[in-house]
Amino acid sequence: MTHIVTEHPYFGAFVLFLLTAVAFPATLFLARFVSRKLAKLDTEKLKLSIYECGPEPDRQPNTISVQFYLIALLFILFDVEIVFMFPWAIDFKPLGWFGFFEMIMFIVLLAIGFVYAWKKGALEWHSIK
Repeated sequence: MTHIVTEHPYFGAFVLFLLTAVAFPATLFLARFVSRKLAKLDTEKLKLSIYECGPEPDRQPNTISVQFYLIALLFILFDVEIVFMFPWAIDFKPLGWFGFFEMIMFIVLLAIGFVYAWKKGALEWHSIK
């Protein structure tokens, strides 16, 4: 009767899962402990200085505008909403008039959101000066 558990087809995978569940946190703890014991805590001013010659940079020269992220977010939002139209188009006939009016309401809400973003200037590109 005790051999039933060890003869299960997934017993080996279960043992590997348990081994991984124990070994991974133990490895992380050991690595953190050893690195803290071996690390030098004294820092010199020379180590913290800039390696290359030249002036210290005031700000990162290749900044990306927040407007880029806003347009990307709006694109993903409207793209995902458009994807919801495909299942409706496939089952258009069984839904009848109720499904038709539901999709009209969905398109109207989508258009209201688009007009709102347009009026707020979210779709206009502003240059960094």
